Amino acid sequence: HVQLVESGGGSVQDGGSLSLSCARSGEPYSRYSMAWVRQAPGKEREGIAAVDSDGTTSYADSVKGRFTISEDNAKNTLYLQMNSLKPEDTAMYYCAADEYNLGLARSYTYWGQGTQVTVSS
Repeated sequence: HVQLVESGGGSVQDGGSLSLSCARSGEPYSRYSMAWVRQAPGKEREGIAAVDSDGTTSYADSVKGRFTISEDNAKNTLYLQMNSLKPEDTAMYYCAADEYNLGLARSYTYWGQGTQVTVSS
């Protein structure tokens, strides 16, 4: 079983930056693919960044060039660096994990509790 705990959310002005972290415990870290998924009020969950078990990364077009996903296996931590934030990035951000490489799909098995990101204009 895998446990995920996100941190780092908050409020920022349009154009600002935030960094999210996801601490992972449970099964050996390197065997899992990881992703960041967000959900805005009234909208479906959207996979925005993922890293496969072999290190391959993928991004949604909506965040490509502005967000960067990375991981520190020694610390069992996943990160999301978010730059040039826009009001439309406002959402609850979730960390997710799965033993299969799912890319930007929303069908991950394990989920954190989420952290809120609010971008004001």
